[in-house]
Amino acid sequence: MDYTVRLIHQKKRIALVAHDNKKQDLLEWAKWNRTLLVEHELYATGTTGKLLEEVLGTSVNKFQSGPLGGDQQIGARIAEDGIDFMIFFWDPLSQQPHDTDVKALLRIAVVWNIPVACNRASADFMISSALMTGEYERLIVDYQPYRERQVESLVGDKMDDLTENPAPDIPDSVTMP
Repeated sequence: MDYTVRLIHQKKRIALVAHDNKKQDLLEWAKWNRTLLVEHELYATGTTGKLLEEVLGTSVNKFQSGPLGGDQQIGARIAEDGIDFMIFFWDPLSQQPHDTDVKALLRIAVVWNIPVACNRASADFMISSALMTGEYERLIVDYQPYRERQVESLVGDKMDDLTENPAPDIPDSVTMP
């Protein structure tokens, strides 16, 4: 499998997300780690972002609330190489109305090989890592062959359909709209 390298710069782009039952935990954790967090570019879903701005006294780039598309917006940012890692205090014991979005967000984080912390302990380990203060070369799978395979497969199937079922001949006397 081939890989490409994406550089995570010294100033990280950090997504902070928390389910309702975990917001207080995230706010306490963020307050405890304020000095480190404010050195980086912060992103959050709607309500969490507003609360973090108050607790940290710094601006946070805010997306929609999670159930209104915020999780998907963060996922898109990850796929566009706009988020370096994510702290997501999720509640595994409460069903969420947007569980499928949460699963998709976590899947995208794995696809693009960004570090993810899903609880306080993993968040502590992640931000206290020596890698937090410098640059990091993140390896991601080179998905170009996958993209090309998908297109070739689709185009090949359509070409087979056309040869097996050619379009009917249209007489010259018929005008097309």
